[in-house]
Amino acid sequence: MLGMWAVLASAQTDGPHFKVFQFPANQIPRIDGSFEDWDMVPESYVITTDEMWDDSGKHTGTDKSSLDIRVKVGWVKGLNRLYFMYEAYDDYWDFTDDALHNDIFEVVVDGDMSGGAFIDRFHPNKELDKNEAYFLFHGVHAQNYHIFTPPAYGKDWTLAWGSQPWIKELPYANAAYDYHFKPGESGKLRLEFYITPFDYAGNDPSRSVESKLYENKAIGLCWAVIDYDDVNNRSNNGFWNLSKHHTMYGQAGEMRTFELMPLEPQFRKPVKAAWEFKIIDMRRRAVAFNDLSEGKITSWKWNFGDGETSTEQHPIHLYKEPGQYVVFLEVEGPEGKDKVTRVWDVAVK
Repeated sequence: MLGMWAVLASAQTDGPHFKVFQFPANQIPRIDGSFEDWDMVPESYVITTDEMWDDSGKHTGTDKSSLDIRVKVGWVKGLNRLYFMYEAYDDYWDFTDDALHNDIFEVVVDGDMSGGAFIDRFHPNKELDKNEAYFLFHGVHAQNYHIFTPPAYGKDWTLAWGSQPWIKELPYANAAYDYHFKPGESGKLRLEFYITPFDYAGNDPSRSVESKLYENKAIGLCWAVIDYDDVNNRSNNGFWNLSKHHTMYGQAGEMRTFELMPLEPQFRKPVKAAWEFKIIDMRRRAVAFNDLSEGKITSWKWNFGDGETSTEQHPIHLYKEPGQYVVFLEVEGPEGKDKVTRVWDVAVK
């Protein structure tokens, strides 16, 4: 496992890994523009302007009186979503243009760290027609979002740069803003949103494959802030990049490595019972039970709902009669005990 981690990590750009905060299942961030949900995220998860650099060469160092950025990234166990809180002060917000000219928070994600090129002009087959490269390749195994901060009046919240614009719509994404400035003014913007990373995202959402998110998984993720400071100047005033490589926007191996963290200790129960099952032989009504409990556990008590019990951690049980059964597992350890019951999940014929 460590060897695989090393191979995956080496595909990403140099530098430290970053952490993705796990929200408790009962405290999932609401995308409503109020932001109190993010107060629980420790400061150690915050990624600031200090981690970024202007790779356009227009600035030799950061000037937080001109542009100051803070980003938090989160996830929820059981959901294949990445949640973001983007907070930025800018001395000039540029967002009057209905086209691409706009202050932009550009986010790229490679949910399975497959690496490699993922936009049309970087396609390895240079003989392939450009339109074919776009529709078959661009944004398919890694995705790029040009998020407008903020969008002009009536403008969509983001450009999903690829042949799959459906990835920016519900249920795959959502966003909410809070700001109190006009174009050309200074001020602070806050934005919260979530996106769904895909191992495969083609033109048809019915054929898409979401990236599975789970604890301690490493993903490729990166962002840049494109800063415009004059509506009459078509060139930007900086491309502030989290990667050391400018082309991270189309080369997944140039993203940064982020790790999906377990719950912080203050949000974890010391002992939590959990289990899953699999019917391994329907003819014999054989069911394998797998303990998924968390914490320091020294004893297990299963009740299979037919009068039979077990103290094994991962028992296999043969049901004598067909039916739907109420099964529970009770676990105990030095820090406490817990029990979970599932009604009629286990059914045999």
